[in-house]
Amino acid sequence: MFCYQCEQTAKGKGCTTVGVCGKQPDVAALQDLLVYTLSELSLYAVEGRKVGVIDREVNIFTIEALFGTLTNVDFDPDRFVTLINKSVILRDALKEKVKAAGGNIEGIEKIATFVPEKTLEGLAKQGESKGLSPESNGKSDVRSLQHTLLFGIKGVAAYAHHAQILGKEDDAIYAFIHEALSAILRDELQINDWLSMVLKCGEINLRTMELLDAGHTETYGHPVPTKVPLGAKKGKAILVSGHDLKDLEELLKQTEGKGIYIYTHGEMLPAHGYPELKKYPHFYGHYGTAWQNQHREFAAFPGSILMTTNCIQRPLDSYKDNIFTCGTVGFPGVRHISDRDFSPVIERALALPGFAEDIEGKSVMVGFARNTVLGVADKVIEAVKNKNIRHFFLVAGCDGAKPGRNYYTEFVEKAPKDSIVLTLACGKFRFFDKDLGDIGGIPRLLDIGQCNDAYSAIQIAVALAKAFGVGVNELPLSLILSWYEQKAVAILLTLLYLGIKNIRLGPSLPAFITPNILDVLVKNFDIKPITTPDEDLKAILG
Repeated sequence: MFCYQCEQTAKGKGCTTVGVCGKQPDVAALQDLLVYTLSELSLYAVEGRKVGVIDREVNIFTIEALFGTLTNVDFDPDRFVTLINKSVILRDALKEKVKAAGGNIEGIEKIATFVPEKTLEGLAKQGESKGLSPESNGKSDVRSLQHTLLFGIKGVAAYAHHAQILGKEDDAIYAFIHEALSAILRDELQINDWLSMVLKCGEINLRTMELLDAGHTETYGHPVPTKVPLGAKKGKAILVSGHDLKDLEELLKQTEGKGIYIYTHGEMLPAHGYPELKKYPHFYGHYGTAWQNQHREFAAFPGSILMTTNCIQRPLDSYKDNIFTCGTVGFPGVRHISDRDFSPVIERALALPGFAEDIEGKSVMVGFARNTVLGVADKVIEAVKNKNIRHFFLVAGCDGAKPGRNYYTEFVEKAPKDSIVLTLACGKFRFFDKDLGDIGGIPRLLDIGQCNDAYSAIQIAVALAKAFGVGVNELPLSLILSWYEQKAVAILLTLLYLGIKNIRLGPSLPAFITPNILDVLVKNFDIKPITTPDEDLKAILG
């Protein structure tokens, strides 16, 4: 195997025996093979659009299947066997549709010739020859951009999947993903072609996040400031981890009146700020802190656990009986809910002891998405003009277990008292319960939401820039980002597409970025690796 799509890849170069995330070689090979079959399918999808053939089943399947190849989403080899075979079936069916519509498929037929083996072992063997290669054949910079694009569209696929579930779609998103996947099979593209596609990925991701934002706010209302307890209520309990608000909503409906309290974990924390979710009286609080503590937290939780999407670690055998997955998530030996009938989750929760007594704990505030922040924009602008607020820091991104992520906690703690810290995504669980006080009634720590809510952060920055009559890069705003997986890659590409400069990125730079490509990013966007909080704060503030 060879995999270097996440920040924690072995030795900062690539996992070659087993993934740092726990991904086994057969799963890695099957994921690579699935991406390859999606690329063949995409060749027909691209040609089909030229003759008016747009297959919605192919569109939805592509993003869902691609989502399954993200870090920490699906570790179940049997599920990939099903996806690979379906990809080939859809490819052959789409071929006939495009042919009947007059599409030119002669060249594609010579490329899209993959025939899957009948067994899991046979497919895994095929996947070994179709995956990412540590060899560049003298084209390391081209390979670097190809893989940046691939990892970027994986992130786009995740956001598009979340949006589609809430009824928000745009064929331009599907079209670009198919274009990008099919381009991976082409040899004639040069560095400038790949650079253009990488930035186009950022543009498409912006549109995708806009749709997802609309799906969330139109379905559940705009988030409002909400205090979320970190303690527990006596009684039965279910813990929901991941990102998918639709799954959470369905679980809340199905547990009404059953004497079960619903808790969030990880990226589900911001769900407490949505009016249509917080109306459920048994939607109680948040359980757990940082990502690296996940196994300990899950093992100690006295109820059942529902994993809805990624940002979750492979579960240990000691508590597998209490774990359920749904959506794109899959783990060997863990029960999967495919139809949002959460009866098994509820039954398990009722069978487990739950919390024996109320547990008092701290509380945190959520709900500072764009609608809330822009609702007090006049106060923010006045505070800046009066020099009560000197600087804004967006400290956002992914969490992980690798040493070096304490940088972000220390940075927030050392940020001067006349600064505001905006945060989103799971990286905030390093510092989300810190009491930083306020500036004129404006909390110094503002939780914008999930990584899925990056659109809110962008809109806040754009609105402030407009209010001050300057460009975003001229605002007293610094982006301090942590990355881990492919959704973070997609967001970073969006920021580059928007021309945002001086981003500080860590804990380490992507292994798939070559020195030459990094030089391009530094020259054009002034991307910087993080150093130490003291050094970076001094460089930013002078």
